[in-house]
Amino acid sequence: MSQIINLRTRRKQAARDAARAEGTANAGRHGQSKAQTALHKARADKAERDLDAHLRDTGPQDPSR
Repeated sequence: MSQIINLRTRRKQAARDAARAEGTANAGRHGQSKAQTALHKARADKAERDLDAHLRDTGPQDPSR
């Protein structure tokens, strides 16, 4: 014999689980100190500068194109 399942309760539990997962993701994304955020930004800026330094210089660009 199968188990009786209350679909309304299951739907509410699924919504709670989804909200908890979203909250955990937001805490991970926004739950950083100011120093950690500054460090992350500085590392991203340095990585962008390093990548730009490796680009080829193709000379002046023709503005008419």
